[in-house]
Amino acid sequence: MPGSKRKKSEDSLLLALACGATLDAAARQCGVSERTIYRRLEDPKFKKRLERVRADMVGRTSGMLTAAGCEAIRTLLTLQKDSTPTVRLGAARAILEMGLKMRQMVDLEQRMAELEAMVASQDASMTGGWNR
Repeated sequence: MPGSKRKKSEDSLLLALACGATLDAAARQCGVSERTIYRRLEDPKFKKRLERVRADMVGRTSGMLTAAGCEAIRTLLTLQKDSTPTVRLGAARAILEMGLKMRQMVDLEQRMAELEAMVASQDASMTGGWNR
């Protein structure tokens, strides 16, 4: 089963690269040469798989951070009740900073969705005009 060994090696390489390993470290970790890694990185299919692995990791990390967000806010709210002024100040500052960033992110997502809808609408009307 040489194909499955290569698949395991490639999966290990994808994971190492997606996690930020240098080419040298990834080569040592996966038992391949750096030249092999360079060759694979030139392969569009391999690069696409690497992009998908990275995107999946970012998505899972984002989900974990979102899930932990409520507990983190509860902790900050509890710290705001602390009698030490510097602790209260730090908690308040963190809450305000995160709130602002969250608001900006939501606004940008809404604006992006509106722009995408406008572009899709324009594309549809332009395509429709060409068929006449």
